[in-house]
Amino acid sequence: MPVVFSELSRTAPRPTQLGVDIQAPPARQSVAFWLFGVCAMILVMIGLGGATRLTGSGLSIMEWAPFRGALPPISDAEWQRLFKLYQQIPQYALLHEGFGIEGFKRIFWLEYLHRLWGRLIGLAFLLPLLWFWARGVFAAGQPLRWMRARLVGLFLLGGAQGGVGWFMVASGFAADSTAVSPYRLVVHLTLALALYAAILWTGLGVLYPQPARNRAPPITRRLLAVTCALVALTILAGGFVAGTHAGLDYNTFPWMDGHLVPPGYARLAPFWLNLTENIPAVQFDHRLLATLTAAFATATILAGLRASGGNQGRRYALSLYALGASVALQYALGVATLLAVSGLGHLPVGLGTAHQTVAVLVLTAALAALHAARPPTGQSGQ
Repeated sequence: MPVVFSELSRTAPRPTQLGVDIQAPPARQSVAFWLFGVCAMILVMIGLGGATRLTGSGLSIMEWAPFRGALPPISDAEWQRLFKLYQQIPQYALLHEGFGIEGFKRIFWLEYLHRLWGRLIGLAFLLPLLWFWARGVFAAGQPLRWMRARLVGLFLLGGAQGGVGWFMVASGFAADSTAVSPYRLVVHLTLALALYAAILWTGLGVLYPQPARNRAPPITRRLLAVTCALVALTILAGGFVAGTHAGLDYNTFPWMDGHLVPPGYARLAPFWLNLTENIPAVQFDHRLLATLTAAFATATILAGLRASGGNQGRRYALSLYALGASVALQYALGVATLLAVSGLGHLPVGLGTAHQTVAVLVLTAALAALHAARPPTGQSGQ
C-alpha cells in the first residue's frame, strides 16, 4: 500500500486549543498546497491579463496555436510573418501604424507571456493530478475520492478558458475595432474567477476537512456569502469599465465632475444597455458597487468578530482581518487609479494591474472567511 494511503487514512489530529482548526495530515496538505499553487498562478495570470489589456498587447498575436504557439519566433522570417498578420487588423492601422518590427516585438512579448503562462497553468494542474491519481489518492475508499469528478471538471473548465480567451481576442479583429468586445472580456474574466474560486474552495476543503470548533453563527455566514457575491459583482462591473475604457472619463472623486449621478446616466435604450455600454453609467455603477461592497464587508467583519465574543477560531479571525485589509487597500487603489488618470492623462499600467490583482485578493479573503465559518457537512472537505 503506498505511503500516501496510510497518511490519508489517519484520523486527523485533535485541536491543540479551543478555537484552532483541526489540521490535515501530510498527504492532504500536499494536495491542498498543489491547489493553492495553481490558484497563485491564476492570480498572476489575471494580473498579466490586466497588463496585456492596458498596454494594448492583446491583439498582437493573430493565431491561436495551442501547441505550436508555445514556442516564440526564432527567426527574422517568422517575426516578419507574424508582423504582417498583425498589420492586417484595424488596431494596427488606427493606433500603431508605422511603429515597425521593434514596436511590434514590445507588444508581442507580453501577450506571448500571457498565453505561455496559461499553458503552464494547465501543466501545473494536470501533471500533479496524474501523479496523485496514480498514487491512489483519489481511489475508491479513500477520503479524497470525492475530488475525482471535481478535478476532472476543473481541468476541462481550464481548457475551455483558453478557447474563450481566443473567442475574446477574435472580437478585436472586426472592422474599425481597436480592442476586444467588453462582453467577451467579461465572459473571459467571469470564467477565470469561477475557476479560481472553485480551486481555492476545493483546496481549503482538503486542508481543513472539518469546520472550526468555534463556528460562526448562521447570520454571519449569510453576511459573508452576500459579501462574496458583492465582491464578484463589483469585479465584473470593473470588467465593463475596462472593456469600455470608462475609467478614462470622470476622473474626480467622490463626485463625477461635480455630480453625484453623472448626466446622461440613462441615455441609452433599452435601459439595460446603460449598464454595459454607457460610459457614465458603467463607471458610476462600478463606484457604487465598490462603495456598497466596502461598507457591507466592514459591517460583516465587525459583526463576525463581535458575534464570536473574541473566541473565534484563529483561521476565521485572520481571514476576517485579511478581508478588511484587502478591502481598504483595493478601495484606495481604485481612487488612486481615477486620480492618476486625471493627473497624468493616462492610466499607469502598474497601478491598473495592481487594482485588478488586489480585487482577486479581496475575493480570496472573503471566500476564506466564508469557508472558515461553514457549518458541518455530510462529507469532510467538501
